[in-house]
Amino acid sequence: MKRLVYAREMQELDRYTIEEVGVPAEVLMENAGRGTVESLLERLEDQARQGVAILCGPGNNGGDGLVVARHLAARGFPVRVFLLAPEEKFRGESAINLRIAKYAGLPLIPVLSEEAVRGLKPELRSCGVVVDALFGTGLSREVSGRFARAVELMNTSGRPVVAVDMPSGLSADTGRPLGVAVRACLTATMALPKVGQYLYPGREYTGELRIIDIGMPERVVEEKAPRRFLLDRQWALSRLRPRRPDTHKGTYGHVLVVAGSRGKTGAAVLAARGALRAGAGLVTLAGARSLQTLYASYLPEVLTLGLEPETRDQELSCSCAGTLLEVASRMRAAVVGPGLGLSEAARELARRLAVELPVPAVLDADALTALSGNLESLRQARAPRVLTPHPGEMSRLLGWPKDRIQEDRLAAAREAARLSGQVVVLKGAATVVVAPDGNEAVNSSGNPGMAQGGMGDVLSGMLGALLAQGYPPFEAAALAVFLHGASADELARRIGPYGFSASEVADHLPRLLRELTLHVRP
Repeated sequence: MKRLVYAREMQELDRYTIEEVGVPAEVLMENAGRGTVESLLERLEDQARQGVAILCGPGNNGGDGLVVARHLAARGFPVRVFLLAPEEKFRGESAINLRIAKYAGLPLIPVLSEEAVRGLKPELRSCGVVVDALFGTGLSREVSGRFARAVELMNTSGRPVVAVDMPSGLSADTGRPLGVAVRACLTATMALPKVGQYLYPGREYTGELRIIDIGMPERVVEEKAPRRFLLDRQWALSRLRPRRPDTHKGTYGHVLVVAGSRGKTGAAVLAARGALRAGAGLVTLAGARSLQTLYASYLPEVLTLGLEPETRDQELSCSCAGTLLEVASRMRAAVVGPGLGLSEAARELARRLAVELPVPAVLDADALTALSGNLESLRQARAPRVLTPHPGEMSRLLGWPKDRIQEDRLAAAREAARLSGQVVVLKGAATVVVAPDGNEAVNSSGNPGMAQGGMGDVLSGMLGALLAQGYPPFEAAALAVFLHGASADELARRIGPYGFSASEVADHLPRLLRELTLHVRP
């Protein structure tokens, strides 16, 4: 399973590997450069035969670039190395590789001014591949001066750019450009992927990502890397539980869905549908009694519970709380919020259920709005909760502007988890999942076709089903998020890039689960 790291965490892992384990820094750099060459040639060998221009900055990233140049030259590929820092700025293992490059007779051209950078334009356009080795993961300030001009030149060269470790100018922590950033077609990152390579817009700047084995022992990763995971197929296979033949509907739990009101019945139906398609043994949809027949006609497999009193907008009120709490005590999980309504009566009900439900519960949509500014109340919840806000809902929960939330989505989810003491799913492109115990995840599945109403309702139902099947809250949330996106990815491949519906995402889940469970041992 892939761990995701911040820049400072990667630096600490490198330090531990060198100082405590005893792997020489020169060995790590040699492996980094050689691995980058292997990835470059797998993808761009024909273009590389036309020549490779390598732009090296100060520090270890420039040293990696020098190793890349040496290995390419040794294989007979024409290379030209452009040094954007004075030679005295190359220190440690980078200085060692600069001396080796000189001894090997590699063409090393100093480029120490903005005017000199502008003179590189014909050089880059005459080569086949450009290698970006200006800055690595440690960059924290905006790119400026000749380095900014070099980034702009690489982006406008018309040649494929291969980034060493990190596209220069891209924050390894947030995926945000620091002024300007290289748009790579291929990034060869060292040892572990970086958070900023999977969060947007960083994912677009990174291009295809290859992870290079630099010789860091697996034990170092297992013992020292953070518990921050990339949600991909490998992760899902490690968590998905196969079903034994001697089971029945009671084995897989009963989910209570408290949702729906006038004009929002579809949200309730979609949540219940998501729960069914994700494998819940039984689903009960609770709503206003006047809507009960409608719900039953939509989904004959779902049990319905009609309640009174209801508001003029066919919303449930807090007077229904006692009945719902008693019913929930006989179930394994609950989903509260999709289309529940925004009247004060519905909000009061949502706030009470959020705290008092005796089973693990998903809080979504209108239930989250009811909790705005009062996340701390969830610390008193009788059972685990999973919150599933989109950025607008997160803005109301935290009182933060949406721009601040989108600038660092993991930080926002982390703060919500801290305040609530519960698992938080911040939805959107590259959905993130954060637990208060330190477990975190970034999702790799999903596509723009999911930008359509109802997708979140299906996700909340899926999550409720996984809670009912006994998955721990963080695991249930992360698995639901990945499966939800992966189902949509399959639809995008089979039907088209967009235009598929939330119902179709739910209905495709069994096919996806069939494919995945073929690889899961009982």
